[in-house]
Amino acid sequence: MHPLIPYLLGEIHPLGKRLVSNQRCLRTQDIEEVGNAMHLTFFEMLGNWSLGDYWKKEAIEWSWEFLTKELNLEPKRISVTCFAGDKDAPQDEEAAGIWRKIGIPKERIYFLGKEDNWWSVGDSGPCGPDTEMFYDTGKKKCGPSCRPGDNCGKYFEVWNDVFMEFNRLPNGKLEKLKQRNIDTGMGVERTTAMLQGKDDVYETELFKPIIQTIEETSKKKYQGENKKPMRIITDHLRAATFAIGDGVIPSNIEAGYIVRRLIRLAINEGKRLGIKDKFTVLKTVETVINNYQIEYVYLKNKKEEIEEEYKIEVGKLIKTDTSYKGSKAELETKKSAKRLGKGNESPEGVFKAISLPKLKGLIKNEKDYRSFLPYVSTASGVAGTIVFTQKNVLGRPIEGTINTFKKYIHPFDEEESNKSFQELQKKHQEVSKISAEKKFAGGLADHSGTVTKYHTTTHLLHQALRDVLGKHVQQVGSNITPERLRFDFSHLEKLTDEQLKKIEAMVNAKIKANLPVKAETMSLEAAKKKGALAFFGEKYGDQVKVYSIGNYSQEVCGGPHVKSTGGIGRVKIIKEKTVGAGRRRIYIQLAHGS
Repeated sequence: MHPLIPYLLGEIHPLGKRLVSNQRCLRTQDIEEVGNAMHLTFFEMLGNWSLGDYWKKEAIEWSWEFLTKELNLEPKRISVTCFAGDKDAPQDEEAAGIWRKIGIPKERIYFLGKEDNWWSVGDSGPCGPDTEMFYDTGKKKCGPSCRPGDNCGKYFEVWNDVFMEFNRLPNGKLEKLKQRNIDTGMGVERTTAMLQGKDDVYETELFKPIIQTIEETSKKKYQGENKKPMRIITDHLRAATFAIGDGVIPSNIEAGYIVRRLIRLAINEGKRLGIKDKFTVLKTVETVINNYQIEYVYLKNKKEEIEEEYKIEVGKLIKTDTSYKGSKAELETKKSAKRLGKGNESPEGVFKAISLPKLKGLIKNEKDYRSFLPYVSTASGVAGTIVFTQKNVLGRPIEGTINTFKKYIHPFDEEESNKSFQELQKKHQEVSKISAEKKFAGGLADHSGTVTKYHTTTHLLHQALRDVLGKHVQQVGSNITPERLRFDFSHLEKLTDEQLKKIEAMVNAKIKANLPVKAETMSLEAAKKKGALAFFGEKYGDQVKVYSIGNYSQEVCGGPHVKSTGGIGRVKIIKEKTVGAGRRRIYIQLAHGS
């Protein structure tokens, strides 16, 4: 959704007002749910968009037509939910009225709050109510209050129509958008399972080959207690493989941390199945690539690169050996438990000494650390923070860490430990949600003025790198936040200090020249003939938008950009490093006051 923000705000999209999409999505805020029959961290989302064109009536009627005529779902088994309204926006009677006219009886129309029926692109920006469609699986009701969206398994969400008519300002207030937009979403994996009459997505052809590989390597069947670890391995390695293919390298920061965590959790689940060789994950990764290489050719083209990143990550895990019995992590937990049992009188000191070193990959600064301190007022409470750390950072089972503490803390209050763990887990889910929204958002974390400056700087940097290093340089990834620009590019050697100074000077010279930034819409072929860089051409259709910065840079891009380079101010390269074979990374910040 993030790359479309300029068009949701009123800018003309080169492909017109009606779009369709197939988005790869990665969501980790509810990763604990993975292991059940339907939950995934990585999934494909089908959708259609209206950018100031058709509205609720058409969107709902076409959704109904597709579900009942194209997918042949039984109308009487479809229920819907609509926004219940609150102090910011009224109850969505318009959507409910359309459903009633279609033929949905009032007893199958449910009104729910913002948590269920409101969508946005973040803390600020385009947003609005939605209506969700659910299919009755025929299972028994979970109780008198059983309804769509309660996750009991009776109702299966099949589609979501979002009505974006508001813009949330940084101060939290809502204003009407210049135009009304529609964004719909249907999960490929869940819909496939539903159409095949399965209540387990992992039994569809999208996952079967991967499950079969895990069965072969573990010498166990996909049944009983083996199902959960096999599902987790399948989901996590599938998610990590696509993420690495998209340029996210395992690391201890930002999106890279999420990928590292997915890989390590998958390896830990392999231990539950008796898989001792950590490099066995490579067989599963190969199956993931083979299973999707026709639809996603880039996975096939990047197979060696993806497997190399896995080898590096597994190698690091073997060196520290933090997931297996007798590891440094387990020994440290035992030492921590012994110290806690001796009545340490400084919970804050204990927390910092024991838990924070491992949380550094998850929580980034002292302010965030301190937000966790209320949960560590007792030895058992501190134990809960370590249980949290062991589970979320190192991938260790909760039971194993708890059992270790029971040996060394007397009396051990498991209820107190569990309370601190649950509160930390809730906080972590909120952090993960924000991280997922910001770090897997098409490279843009928001659409503020600062981020717009960085986006234009990306084009200047790309051209400067090609001018200094050679035309072989290609952008292979980027991430922009209000604090900095991160730019990944193809190059074999470490850049010298002289090269970095030259590149920085070239970028700042173009900024000082106050070059105009102009956009033109043309065919992709015409853009290439014009000399526009389009290394991500597969993301666009025939009609594309080309941004030109004076006569210096031309790139196919969706925006947003400053009107002229002088508006950027001044930039400084703060770091350059390797992020894999043949790939380098540069970090840039706006100079103070820019």
